Amino acid sequence: MSHFSKPPSGPQGNTVDWSEPSLEALLRKTEGWSLDNRGVFSPIPCELHVGWGASAGKSATLVFEREGVMVVEACFPIPKGEQVRVDRVQVGALRSTWGIVVEGRVGFREEDRVAGIHVYWIHTR
Repeated sequence: MSHFSKPPSGPQGNTVDWSEPSLEALLRKTEGWSLDNRGVFSPIPCELHVGWGASAGKSATLVFEREGVMVVEACFPIPKGEQVRVDRVQVGALRSTWGIVVEGRVGFREEDRVAGIHVYWIHTR
């Protein structure tokens, strides 16, 4: 029969001295960094219809997509929680995807700010 011992009580893992000079210098190098994955997906022009009854779409760009999520750039504000429909041409046919805006922000890139780009994360169905 195997006997398992209880792990020692107390803090687990490593202790970090955040005031150590070389660690502080390394952390200063990362100030202002932000993640931006838009370079891994070829942008696709699309039309964004905001709200359940939206009949006319507005031009936008689909910059990332995977199952259950889309990231769209647009030059107009969309409230968090808003229902949207993303229309785009795929393999010669119109494809529509419904979703809900779960987050949005002004673009971090300089060209985004100049163009008034907002970036939206949409959870799709």
